[in-house]
Amino acid sequence: MITDKDFSYIRDLVRARCGLVLSDDKHYLVETRLSPLLQSSSLRSIAELVSALRQQEDQLQRQVVELMMTNETYFFRDVVPFDVLHQVAIPTLAASRAASGELAIWSAACSTGQEPYSIALLLREEFQRLSSWKVRILASDISTSVLARARLGRYSQYEISRGLPPHLLKHLQPSSDSWTIRDDVRGMVEFRQINLLSAWDDLPTMDIIFLRNVLIYFSDDDKRRILSRIRQLLRPDGYLFLGGAESTMHLDDHFERMLIDRAGCYRLRGEA
Repeated sequence: MITDKDFSYIRDLVRARCGLVLSDDKHYLVETRLSPLLQSSSLRSIAELVSALRQQEDQLQRQVVELMMTNETYFFRDVVPFDVLHQVAIPTLAASRAASGELAIWSAACSTGQEPYSIALLLREEFQRLSSWKVRILASDISTSVLARARLGRYSQYEISRGLPPHLLKHLQPSSDSWTIRDDVRGMVEFRQINLLSAWDDLPTMDIIFLRNVLIYFSDDDKRRILSRIRQLLRPDGYLFLGGAESTMHLDDHFERMLIDRAGCYRLRGEA
């Protein structure tokens, strides 16, 4: 059983390291998420874990933070945003970027990679005319463990069955117990460890940013800071995709929602 004092320490640590906000009723969640760490170490209780964390062991702190993150994802999640990407965003940008032949897309908080690979598969399958373009798909996450999985591009049958259309299986290599994204598609995606609360000033300007289902875990102040930095990174006519339960309302008035079904698609005000 985790004590209130130990819970508060872990909640504050996670909040400081990655911005994740844990409400007061998440004691059970903390115990459940950290249980594998206790089982694989010499630590016998949450109290011993907190004692070790107080010694400023960076690697252990990083492990705790990664275990507390929610990594739910699947191919073409929620469908509608990818329909808008296919039918509106990419055709519009392809027309306006014809002279440069360049397109930059960022999948932030990409987890195990299904989102950026969905984008890559859509481009490979539906936009052959962009094959000669310089298309950069950057995928990032705070967790090094999920990024390691994403780079492999290997998924179980269950993960494949969650959202991947059957006609796209030709872009994956089957094995006895898994499927692996083929090298030509995996090569389209660059994976990188990024903490959204830390500096990412070296990123290039982006035409499309997927920041889906991640802002809900931050405080309002952190949401404002992230959206402000996203605004500086997004090109004036670019597209920002948020999760269905997320909004820029009362956080950043520079964004305007596009009235396209449940896409959660935003553009800078005056460009929509």
